[in-house]
Amino acid sequence: MGARVPTGSLRRRLAAAVLLALVCALVPVATPAAAAEDEPGGDAVVEVILDDRAALDRLVASGADLTHELATRDGAIVAQVVVDADGLQALRDDGYRIGRTLWTQADTDAVLAERAATIAAKRQQSRAAASRSFLAGADEDTLTLLRSDTYTNLDNGRFLYVEVKTSAGSPTSTQPTLTLSWDSGPGTAIGSGGSITMQRFVDAGVYMYHLREVSVATRPDRIRITSTAGGSLESGVNEWLPIDQNGDRQDPYFTDFVDHYLTPQELYARIEQLHRQYPDLTDIVELPYPTNGYQRKAMASMSGTTPIGNSVPTSAQPSAVYLESLEWGHRGGNDVMAEFVNPGTANAPLTVFVLGTRVTVNLATNAAGASVSTAAQVVAAINASSGASQLLFARTYAGNAGAGIVQPRALVNLSDFLSAPPEVRRGPQTVKLLRIGRHRDGSRTGVFIYAQEHAREWVPPQITIETAERLLRNYAHDGRTKQLVNNLDIFILPSVNPDGGTLSFYDRPSQRRNMTRHCPLTATSGMPSGRNGWGVDVNRNYDVGSLFDGYFGASTSCTSDTYSGPSELSEPESSNVDWVPATFRNIKFSMNTHSSGNLFMWSPGAYIVPGRITLPRPDLGTETFFWSASTHILTEIKRFRNLAVEPTATGPVVDVLYSAAGNSGDELFYKYGIFGWDFEVGGAGFQPQWAPEGHAQTMEFANGMTGILDVAYAWTFDHQRPDSKAVSWQAEDGSWKLRFDTSEPATVFYTLDGSRPTLASAKYAASGFREPPQVLTVPAGTTVGFFSADMAGNVENNYRPDGSAENFNKARVG
Repeated sequence: MGARVPTGSLRRRLAAAVLLALVCALVPVATPAAAAEDEPGGDAVVEVILDDRAALDRLVASGADLTHELATRDGAIVAQVVVDADGLQALRDDGYRIGRTLWTQADTDAVLAERAATIAAKRQQSRAAASRSFLAGADEDTLTLLRSDTYTNLDNGRFLYVEVKTSAGSPTSTQPTLTLSWDSGPGTAIGSGGSITMQRFVDAGVYMYHLREVSVATRPDRIRITSTAGGSLESGVNEWLPIDQNGDRQDPYFTDFVDHYLTPQELYARIEQLHRQYPDLTDIVELPYPTNGYQRKAMASMSGTTPIGNSVPTSAQPSAVYLESLEWGHRGGNDVMAEFVNPGTANAPLTVFVLGTRVTVNLATNAAGASVSTAAQVVAAINASSGASQLLFARTYAGNAGAGIVQPRALVNLSDFLSAPPEVRRGPQTVKLLRIGRHRDGSRTGVFIYAQEHAREWVPPQITIETAERLLRNYAHDGRTKQLVNNLDIFILPSVNPDGGTLSFYDRPSQRRNMTRHCPLTATSGMPSGRNGWGVDVNRNYDVGSLFDGYFGASTSCTSDTYSGPSELSEPESSNVDWVPATFRNIKFSMNTHSSGNLFMWSPGAYIVPGRITLPRPDLGTETFFWSASTHILTEIKRFRNLAVEPTATGPVVDVLYSAAGNSGDELFYKYGIFGWDFEVGGAGFQPQWAPEGHAQTMEFANGMTGILDVAYAWTFDHQRPDSKAVSWQAEDGSWKLRFDTSEPATVFYTLDGSRPTLASAKYAASGFREPPQVLTVPAGTTVGFFSADMAGNVENNYRPDGSAENFNKARVG
């Protein structure tokens, strides 16, 4: 399917929207494997030193698994590539210069240990809280602040009101005594404003909390509460019911709702929880294409003493047998056992015996008692056995003829080589998104936020959850949040690729793709040793600007980390993403979140080689809109810790990074006319330690999500028509030059023969990437007809380009 130009309403035609074509390859993770001997080998991220962009294109074309980190050092381009030991040697063999090793799986082991410690600490806190609640007479005195507010009440002056609960309180005792102290303003000592004993509030015989309302001379900034039972706490003071410029209540804006990495299944559970808490503001949308699931058939490569998950040496492959269970591993396949036995007698026939889930192959022997069964004969015998064929099937190894003599093999369990604990759900996964908005009927501007197309990118999903939490938990009191939720229709999909994401957490941290095996059993890549090479790069599987259309930056190899799949939209993950804008046509904006690289991009995201022929570039008005909106979004990101996305890392994907054929950004922009961006968060790898880096990235890019919602809100209420003018002058060589200026980001449609301009007329364009608008050379006396239209669909002078009105702009050159 070729690239498509948006059609439909004027707004859709003008909005050359763009979601960056995510090229994702992120930084890998640690691997809790099944058995060390059965692991194909650990991954690493290494630097590759390249002489120029041509060398970079060659590296991309090779199918190398590049991250999104590109740098220039001493005149050379420094790329980062995810490799195993064989891949590293292949790079060296191809003449690439290798720099530093930046990541190994031990780094992600540390991140997983940090996550486990955080979860354990939270569980301990929960147990401690339960103990305090249910064990009478607990010695520990813990104070919990319920509120600390100051306010003015007509002419009665200013007041301080505080509520606090002590774990040492009881319905029958007046103990402990709590004392409230406060300062007299910022920078003053606590106690300088005053001190007073708090009052104990008991309702229906049950201790509720301590409270105190007191008149204060000046607005306090901080308070301290102390208990005679030993508890103590300090806190700031909030302004109660302040009024913002819109007349809305404006309590503090709450953030920091995510405190560790969540797995895909935990992400879905979190949005379900939010829906239960906020049913009037949310819906759960179940997407129509279940994934293939975190599951595999149980397998074994039977070849002497070689571990069943390892590669079989080339010399031994003719005598090796491949076994695969009929049931998925978790549904009984892992219980299937197999052994190849020399019966110890001469001239024994080849037989297959089945007892329960145990398959015993008694190999045929010759007069000397040596095994003489070939791999092809053993395969035929197993598949012909009524008992064995109900449990598994057999093949010769990688499709060879199987002429070698099979060696005895001790009893083994077939394995799916998946290590997640039993409570982690196996099988097809229904992908879910959280829809947030006061009006979820398609009448409001839609914004689509999605993450984790690439499994190993752990920070982006946390950003989506933090964003959802902020929108819902600040809605009741924050005016800005209420405006956004009341006037937008927000779709949040935290994990596009839950199967790969789960594999990344529990088995193979560097997993980029989904888990679907497209490699055939007739190739070594389809054998158990190739399992780390299975899967489709979801962000190369869309049907605009794809590999199948001739675009560059994806691979036809089933073992490549940029494998495009067997066809466009072959995978449920990409089909789900495509379904969302196809179903909810009110979506006008999107944000696709990846890591890592600290980049901010939009379409086009792919080009054809040779010639670097990109997908159609946005017109000047659309490109200007992307830049101006990006300024606001990036400023919001920078507010958290003053970390800026550099100008060189901002712009269309093909200019900032490299070509990524078949990415979702181009899908949404060219197919559905959606203004789309791509976050490439951070620059510290795919799985940085949560504290401080993972947490910081989550917080700052959640700010950026609010930024894109601001942009969508402003677009929704933009009813200001743009103005444009033609500026002409005579150059030194005597030729006449012409350019157009606009009052805001807008597309100029023009004619040079005085005729009536329409939407089919020429569009005023930029000279090139990051270059100023083009300057036209025209004959003296040229009559120019033109009008402008902004990204919200407002047309200059209320001109109707599809009608017969003549109220377009006119100018004469020379």
